[in-house]
Amino acid sequence: MRLTGWGRKPVVDADMLAPRSISEVQIRCRQTPFRGIPRGNGRSYGDSALAPRVLSSRRLDRFLAFDAETGVLRCEAGVLLADILDVSVPRGWFLPATPGTKLISVGGAIASDVHGKSHHLEGCFSRHLERFSLMLADGETLECSRTQHADLFRATCGGMGLTGFILEASLRLKPIRSAYLRETTFKAENLDHALSLFSEHAGAPYSVAWIDCLATGPRLGRSLLMTGDFIDDGRLRAPVKSPLSVPFDVPGFALNRYSVAAFNALYYHRVRTAQRERMVHFDPFFYPLDGIGHWNRIYGKSGFTQYQFVVPREAGHGGIGAVLKRIVASKRGSFLAVLKTFGPANDNPLSFPMEGYTLALDFKLEPGLLPFLEELDRIVLDHGGRIYLTKDVRMSGDTFRAGYPRWEAFQELRRKYGADTTFRSLQSERLGL
Repeated sequence: MRLTGWGRKPVVDADMLAPRSISEVQIRCRQTPFRGIPRGNGRSYGDSALAPRVLSSRRLDRFLAFDAETGVLRCEAGVLLADILDVSVPRGWFLPATPGTKLISVGGAIASDVHGKSHHLEGCFSRHLERFSLMLADGETLECSRTQHADLFRATCGGMGLTGFILEASLRLKPIRSAYLRETTFKAENLDHALSLFSEHAGAPYSVAWIDCLATGPRLGRSLLMTGDFIDDGRLRAPVKSPLSVPFDVPGFALNRYSVAAFNALYYHRVRTAQRERMVHFDPFFYPLDGIGHWNRIYGKSGFTQYQFVVPREAGHGGIGAVLKRIVASKRGSFLAVLKTFGPANDNPLSFPMEGYTLALDFKLEPGLLPFLEELDRIVLDHGGRIYLTKDVRMSGDTFRAGYPRWEAFQELRRKYGADTTFRSLQSERLGL
């Protein structure tokens, strides 16, 4: 079957195995050793879950146990975060670390060690992971946690599916007393102002900024910073709304620097005061794009890529400012530009976050884009940063090795468990893993 990532390029013809149970996975892989890459719901943007052979977890979608005293949920790897929220929120539980989409699998969340608007306080997904069961290259299954096979636990969290196939996992949820948050929006006049607002509101449980990547001069980096905190009103349910959907591929000419600039101006000026407060349901606060089905069609048939990087805190102004200036000079607008702050890095060798700032930018795939992104790579590396593997579709091996200095230890662990000759993706081969 033909498969792509969420960015819709590249396209591969793949043989996809989709077992219906954990026992079926184990039996089939012992009989015929698997060679390829695990895949969840296909929401990673690039080629990290693409290979000639793919082992899908989507039918492994069962809840196995829940402890209402501790909030520990045990489930199979194909369960979506959306499935968890549908069941847990009405009972007063939420995900402590969640990315900008809930349409990813638990296995994918572990493999990407996803982060969200709470990283500065709550860290990555792996911080709230108790343990998981991992099937190795030879079909053997190991229990992995911070005390059992800890090296494999750390390497799998952020390891992009290259250490084995996650069968099921246990994670801790956090208690909430409402499905609603108090959202406060601050209007930042430029990048300096935005970064100072992040510092001023560092204690907010959730924070994120939309940034106008085409603003110039003294307005460079003008932003809307949104902070949030769950309220305590007992409302744990909300009406279910049918999502909108993009019914067809938008023509390529419709998304250009003029349309992006017009959107950015309208979006920035929709907030008319320096500070605005409102109550919002968790869905539009955490997952605004999940309310638009097939939103990747906005970028047309050519597809798109999301370029996300992180730079250390001390290089935040210089690194982000240099990237924004280069985007302005190129006249390549990004329809979506999101700025967040990160807390300390964890001990997982390929986990993306480091203490500092991360900026995510969407670019339509078009002639000249890849050389331009290589220019941005050099700026990011010059400022001590790195690129997010889950969003990547074109990074070079040299850029990867410079940004992830512990890659050799990761590769050595793969050799130790026989994963280097078994679990491979288009991305891993491109990066030289």
